[in-house]
Amino acid sequence: MSTGFDREAGEFARGASAVVVLPDLGTSPRDAEARVEETVGLAAAIGIDVRARLTYRLRQPKPATMLGSGQVEAVAQTVAEQEAQLAIFDASLSAVQQRNLETALGCKVVDRTGLILEIFGERAQTAEGRLQVELAHLDYQAGRLVRSWTHLERQRGGYGFLGGPGETQIEADRRLIRDRMARLRRELEQVSRTRSLHRDRRQRAPWPVIALVGYTNAGKSTLFNRVTGADVMAENLLFATLDPTLRNIELPGIDKAMLSDTVGFVSDLPTQLVAAFKATLEEVVSADLLVHVRDVSHPDTEAQADDVEAVLRDIGVAEETPRFEAWNKVDLLHGEARERALGEAEARSDVSLISALTGEGIGALRDSLSARLTAGHRRYQIILPAGNGAAAAWLHAHGEVLDQWIDGEKAGYEVRLSAADYDRFRQRDA
Repeated sequence: MSTGFDREAGEFARGASAVVVLPDLGTSPRDAEARVEETVGLAAAIGIDVRARLTYRLRQPKPATMLGSGQVEAVAQTVAEQEAQLAIFDASLSAVQQRNLETALGCKVVDRTGLILEIFGERAQTAEGRLQVELAHLDYQAGRLVRSWTHLERQRGGYGFLGGPGETQIEADRRLIRDRMARLRRELEQVSRTRSLHRDRRQRAPWPVIALVGYTNAGKSTLFNRVTGADVMAENLLFATLDPTLRNIELPGIDKAMLSDTVGFVSDLPTQLVAAFKATLEEVVSADLLVHVRDVSHPDTEAQADDVEAVLRDIGVAEETPRFEAWNKVDLLHGEARERALGEAEARSDVSLISALTGEGIGALRDSLSARLTAGHRRYQIILPAGNGAAAAWLHAHGEVLDQWIDGEKAGYEVRLSAADYDRFRQRDA
């Protein structure tokens, strides 16, 4: 595989050398060092070689270059010393700022949004994922056709008998991007309709849906594999998994439930990606229970939890949707930190302390999820003809049969069911 940056193509490849720059405006609740470390992790996720890290405290961003002139010169010197092909800014840059910085630094400049989009572009495996990533890329690029490249300034000839002033290449590019985005949105709408049909079919079954959500690299896919026996990619990388996966699982007192593994969230997740992945994240919106997987060994675990909740609000998850927290990576906690986490978890009814890697606490988590899903269940006494095996099997499959007896030609069942399942049984039996 080739390495380095192809400036004319506007892309960078694995092995490209880079300098990470954090313009710290003092508005983030996160520690600056932790933010830089996360950006380095994002770069490593697509094989970029980070050779230097620079942090600058700013009172306010400069409209032209984000950084002050002296700071830009210092970054340029570091880029030259490190022979860096790429400068990654952990900030959202305007098109003008990006262009001016590329001129001043003599290398490709990419902001946080562009970096995350690159990761998603490389990781998307399914046709749906590739459509979503392409739409997000085009949305991001649509407002950035302000390069100084000469081919964007040329005019194309007009159409019609008399011709006309024509359109510049940049206008033609924008039109082509708009047309392509419209086609992608239509295709994703079809994907969304198909997913809705599948969801409706499951709801008629009905099986509860549990969605795993959490910050990227919190261990969702490892937990998914542990609980379901699946083989979803789970590595110590940011955004190791993009494409959603559904599997059947059994829980105590529940014959069947659907567990969904979703893309991980991150702070300042690009709005383009939130919009593009709306069809994928609809599984989260319609879930019966959200399991928020948190990396309790991470120093910024509280800030990460806040970021996840912010994304859930952005995609339209109702606040009343039941939530449960799985505090993962307890195997990395030792001594006082472990005791503190155990004490906090024991004091709360909506938390399980687990290690998806070693299996610690998984049994207790299963019991807790079952209790959450069956919390609204009530006891019913149901009398059936003794020979009605199909109805009896339905009760065993959808509820918890606590007692049963036979009295002549009648069979009695004491069963715990949700109100919705009881109504479905009555309609079915009628």
